Amino acid sequence: MDASGRIPRVVVGVDGSPASYEALRWAVRYGRLVAATVDAVAAYELPFGWSAPALDAEIAEAQTRRAMTDEIRKVLLQVGEVPMEEHLVRGGAAQALIAASVGAELLVVGSRGRGGSASLLLGSVSQQCAVHASCPVVIVRPDATGDDEATDGV
Repeated sequence: MDASGRIPRVVVGVDGSPASYEALRWAVRYGRLVAATVDAVAAYELPFGWSAPALDAEIAEAQTRRAMTDEIRKVLLQVGEVPMEEHLVRGGAAQALIAASVGAELLVVGSRGRGGSASLLLGSVSQQCAVHASCPVVIVRPDATGDDEATDGV
């Protein structure tokens, strides 16, 4: 709890990418250090021009929710428990994370997500969050060596 008696909230973007896993691990460790809840946010969009039946939208949402839950469980097995809420938002990832940042202590995102060019050092979502979030933003890179021990200290 902070001085006003509210529990701090850390928002983290999850999308199944290596940087997302690292961001989630970082957020959980930080959340434990400051006794915060962690809000894991995943966003999904339907393909442009998509006009299939509503059943397909439900399938896309169910698949995204299942992937997010699996990612969170794997990370929690690695780094331990923390109070957490999962939020699945239909729409763009940057907009969803920026909206979720309102009132948060911190927003944590991976440096590169699932889309875009691998040659870029910073993805468009993390860049948009850094510029527009309502709270401080931590951008986490996945360890280039694949050694998870390098990020154990938060």
